This record gives sequence, C-alpha cells and structure tokens, in this order.
Amino acid sequence: MPSDPAPLADPHEPRLNPQPRRFLLLQGPISPFFPALAANLMARGHAVHRIGVCLGDTLLWRGALWPQAKWRRFAAEGVVSEDFTGRLGDWPAFIDSFLQRHAITDLVLVGEQRPYHRIAIATAQAKGVAVTATQVGYLRPDWIVLERDGHNALSLYPREPAAIHALAEGVPPLAETTIYSSQFPTQARWDVLFNLANLSIWPFRYFQGFQLHPVIPAYLGTALRMMLRGRTRRRAEELIAGLPEDAPFYLFAMQMESDYSIRAYSPYPDMDTPLREAVRSFSAHAPSDAHLAIKVHPLDPGIKRWSARIARMARLSGVTGRVHLVDAIALDPLILRAAGVVTVNSTAGIRALQMGKPVIALGEALYRVEGLTHEAGLDSFWQEAHLPNTELTDAFLRGIAHHLHVRGVFYGEEGIAAGAAAAAVWLEAGLKDFGEFTGPQAPDTASGRLAGGPQA
Repeated sequence: MPSDPAPLADPHEPRLNPQPRRFLLLQGPISPFFPALAANLMARGHAVHRIGVCLGDTLLWRGALWPQAKWRRFAAEGVVSEDFTGRLGDWPAFIDSFLQRHAITDLVLVGEQRPYHRIAIATAQAKGVAVTATQVGYLRPDWIVLERDGHNALSLYPREPAAIHALAEGVPPLAETTIYSSQFPTQARWDVLFNLANLSIWPFRYFQGFQLHPVIPAYLGTALRMMLRGRTRRRAEELIAGLPEDAPFYLFAMQMESDYSIRAYSPYPDMDTPLREAVRSFSAHAPSDAHLAIKVHPLDPGIKRWSARIARMARLSGVTGRVHLVDAIALDPLILRAAGVVTVNSTAGIRALQMGKPVIALGEALYRVEGLTHEAGLDSFWQEAHLPNTELTDAFLRGIAHHLHVRGVFYGEEGIAAGAAAAAVWLEAGLKDFGEFTGPQAPDTASGRLAGGPQA
C-alpha cells in the first residue's frame, strides 16, 4: 500500500562498519531521496544532520513539496536540522563550527560545484571528513552514482586501461534491463515548487543560488519547448530520414549550459564555443558529402535560439545544408546511424561507447580514456575516428556499474526506496578511493576547481 513505511536497509544485518557515523546531508536532489537516505542511515544506528540554506530546502525536508502519502512515507524522523540564513561570506565559519560541534564524520551532497558545497567540501576535507557526491548516474536510466569528492574530472576512478581492466575482474556483465522508472511530470513539479519558493526573501534573504538563468524565463522557455515537442520531433525525424543514406553522418550531443559539466569540467564558457569549434572543424576536415546533426538537450530552457545560432555558424563556415539542428528526437537511433559522436562530456558519450561508436570528448570526462575515446584531435575525427576498444569498453562499463553505482532513481517511488537503501549500505561501508590505482591529483589553481585525490 502507498501509505506503508518506506523499505529500509535491514538494520539487523551485520554492519559493514561497526562504528556509528555522523552524517551531514547538504542539498540533495529535489525529491524525497535524501529524507529516505537519512531514514535508512538512522535505522542502521547512525546520526544524521542537515543544514538548510534556502526555503526550498526547508519545504523539501518537511514534505511540503509532496503532500501525497506515497511520497510522505519517505519522511525521516530524528534528523538534527539547522538553517543557515547568513551571507555566503559567513558560511565558511558556520560550516567549520558545525562540523566540529557535531563531530561530523561524513558529508553527503548533490552538486559538488555549488557555491555552498565547494566551501563545505574544502572545510570537510581539511578536517578529515569523508565527502560523498551523488547524482543521476553516468549510466542511464535507473542508476545512481556515489563517489568520493566529486564527479567527472574530480572522480577518483582510474583512467589507465590496465587499472580499468583490473577493477573489472570478477565483476558481472552490465545489467542493461531497466528496473525502475522516473516520473518526469513529478520531477518537473517538484523542481518548479522548490525554485519558486527560493524567490522568497524570507527567511533566507541572502541565499545565493547556482542557476545560470533566472528561473521564471527558464521555466517558460522549457514549457514552450514541451508544448511544441510533437511538431519539433516530426520535423527532426523527417530531416534525418531525408539525408542521403550513403553520406557520412555525425552527431553532436549538446548539454545544458547551466550544467556544471560545462561550467566547471570543460574549457568552455558556454555551449556556443564548442559548437562553433566543431562546425569550423567539420567544414575544414569532414568529407564534402558528410552531414552533422546537432541535438539539443531535452531539458534545454530555450533561452537561446539555437536554430538561428547554429544556422549562422554553418553559414559562416560554408556548410549550410550540411549542418542540422534536431530536437525532441530519440538519441539511440541517431547514435546508431552516426559514424561518430562529438560531445563536451555528456553521458551520451557513454551511451555511444555502449553502442560501439567512435566518440570524442572535448571536455573533462570520466570516459575520456586512451582506447575508449578518440584522442588525436577534433580535426582528424571526421575521417579517422578511432573505434573504442571492445574489451576495454566492456571492462569500463562493468567497472563503473559495480564500483560507482547503485540501482535506483530520484523521481520514482520504487527507485527512491531501493536507491536510498543501497546508498545507506555503501555509505556505512565507506566508498572506495581507488588509492591502489591512482595517485593524488594536484589542485587546479588556475580555474579554482576543487582538487581530487584520495582521502587520508
């Protein structure tokens, strides 16, 4: 029944780490996942604290964003809560004091590059507090990733082929059957309620968000794209179907400019820059009969008119009629047709590797590994793209599934219950830092990014 308590990790199982831990949960997904995670951790004998930095955080933990019983069953009783209503400049001293006063052993969050989180992570690392970043998985659609310190460039997962093979030894094949489903209308509703609540100046008058675009124009733009989705998809399908079947076809998978994968883990300030770079390179080095399809991210807010921007790029590079913008169309058929996939660091690159297609990543990516991705430069990609090594690809996929992911979702009832229970067991055991395979990474002082590297 929907009103039954959420399933918990069995507290009677032998604990993987016999010492009780003290967890601090900062901002998580806009869903009941973190409350469900807190309930699981407390059921296993650990203490859980949280800090709210905005009104949305308060409403989320009170269950006000999801009044239905099937979601409220994930509520966690006994979490020690505190709000931070000061300025961002006061946050370092606040979080330092909080970690010390409550003897926090573990920090868990989503979005390691958010302003409050960057400071909290640096403070926690200086105190020897274990940091776990979680997010929707590198694998899709029903995987949740948990990593020490951060994702992408900050991931401690090794990039050396020999280490990737070693980590895959004895690991079962990648399970590609979908178990849990997400509910996009529910996700959208919660996201809107959370971010609109943060427009209120009470009581968090100094809260600094991390969104790149103002939320109301972004929501209106997204809503318009959704309303036109059917017509947009039909046009895209007709365009792709009309291309010559024997002509080389390439795909560029766009990402959201607001995503920290672009803002922190790439050399680009926006999406225009890598698109312009790709179109110019395609014009100069691709076969004269080749076509390039540029696929808009499904959740792009529509702030920029990509159709006009890309048409101008194509015109200036002399490839009008060979560079095409497509939207609202399924990804897999495009990858299947493509001779190669270009991306900054989208998880579409991992999907293309799964499908055996050449991939070039223009930014920092977990899968940017010699033998997986094309590393000879963009100009050579159009005619000499390197196929991913089959055995290395298999080892990489099996390894990251086994070592970095649990099954679950953030926006579906069964997936939240399963993912939170599994994540609690992982957090109790302590996540791997892969120190036997990797050495510490030096901080990127030029960009101000967080440094990766094993914990002490």
